Amino acid sequence: MSNSQYDELPRILVVDDEEAIREILADFLSLEGFYISTAKDGKDALEELSRSHYDIVLSDLKMPNMGGIELLETISHQSPRVVTVIMTGFGTVETAIDAMKRGAYDYIMKPFKMEEVVHVVQRGLEKRKLEVENLRLKEAVSLYEVSEAIAANLSRDEVLKTVTDAAIREIGADLVVVILRDQDGRYAERARSASSEFTNSAIGGVLSTDALDEFFKDDDIFLMREESGLRFFEIVPNGPPLRSLMVTKLGVAQRTLGYIAVCSFVAGKVFDEGQRKMMSIVSHRAAASIENARLYEDLKLTFSQTIEGFVNAIDKMDRYTAGHSEGVATYAQLLASRLELSQEEVEVVRQSALMHDIGKIGCSLNLNKRGRLSHAEYQVFKQHPKYGKEILDPIKFLAPIIPGVYLHHERWDGKGYPCGYRGEAIPLIARIISLADAYDAMTSQRAYRRPLTHKMASQEILDNAGSQFDPNLAKRFIEVLDEYRKRCISRNRSVPE
Repeated sequence: MSNSQYDELPRILVVDDEEAIREILADFLSLEGFYISTAKDGKDALEELSRSHYDIVLSDLKMPNMGGIELLETISHQSPRVVTVIMTGFGTVETAIDAMKRGAYDYIMKPFKMEEVVHVVQRGLEKRKLEVENLRLKEAVSLYEVSEAIAANLSRDEVLKTVTDAAIREIGADLVVVILRDQDGRYAERARSASSEFTNSAIGGVLSTDALDEFFKDDDIFLMREESGLRFFEIVPNGPPLRSLMVTKLGVAQRTLGYIAVCSFVAGKVFDEGQRKMMSIVSHRAAASIENARLYEDLKLTFSQTIEGFVNAIDKMDRYTAGHSEGVATYAQLLASRLELSQEEVEVVRQSALMHDIGKIGCSLNLNKRGRLSHAEYQVFKQHPKYGKEILDPIKFLAPIIPGVYLHHERWDGKGYPCGYRGEAIPLIARIISLADAYDAMTSQRAYRRPLTHKMASQEILDNAGSQFDPNLAKRFIEVLDEYRKRCISRNRSVPE
């Protein structure tokens, strides 16, 4: 019979200190179509279990070195999927029942009939088959949930966290390490997570990328149950021995993005074919999501560069307002952060503040003229929020910043423009930018007036709280500005006087 045919047979480990019983059971069960190995005691059995997987362990109760109860408890902890059956010729039925309470599937009283042994083994295999099917169903559900979580994320760090958490929770890994390749082709570790039984410091180690690159020229996954895995994963000195290693490649369109290594350091806990398939599917989905995250980061970079280009265009129009957009963005970001908005929301406020005057590009005015604008010129100037919205509307990924651009000249009392919104009908982002815009304008040099001091501008904002500005935001804005000025002064940074 070939090795592959042996691998397909149900595997039974017979453990008994009497050689004659081991031989009788091995011969008879082999004839019944089972693959049989034997061990003379519990210690010998555990060594065999660390080398190979078995479906059933048929063990005597009383043995030297390590008896059946201790063996049973160790198997329950290290290899819970293995079905255990206790054989006993000592004690009473209560002794065997006690063994079942400790995790044994069934018991056989000596002297036994071979037909009885075969019957118990077959029932045990049916139990294991059902457990495997239930486990596969659970793995399928878990795989779907993990895949959906990965696919729904555009953050590389969140994708990696989902993958490492899944490997520890669903596969039972003790350590998961992810390395990714940068644009220059260099590898760097990007994620590491350990199970609750271990810590990263206790089971450190590094992946050998040269060995992995060479191996994965021809294969897409490595599954190791012996020392061969050490050429791929170098464990720290004095660390626990590596028992099982599974490495999957993160690849997209013939490109290697990196590798995921899943490690076991517990004797007898080895990764199987089902876990290999699950990890392979997760890795393929993770690779696609990591690539999508990279493309998204490139899009955000393009977004930032687009905003920078627009801001430069605005600054070129009026030498007096050069730097105004950056100032408004700084003050708006300070207030948004104080309001405990999310990091993403704060960034939207900052970007909108940078772009708030983009509509001035559409105003046919000489913004460098000395003196105030005439009534007719002011009516044209008031169109710049509308022009800003029209400029940004066709650019879909700029949609979140449009409310701040379009509505930053609305007033709390409803007398602003272009829509005449009042109170909380004005979006928060616009109320924030309104304050930042007014403060920066008052404390900056203009063609028609000198800048106000910080104290004067702050008092002006407080005097207009409840009419022009959101009263609650106005007070918090001044508090934030005062704290910001103190920090800047202590660091010798320039701030309005």
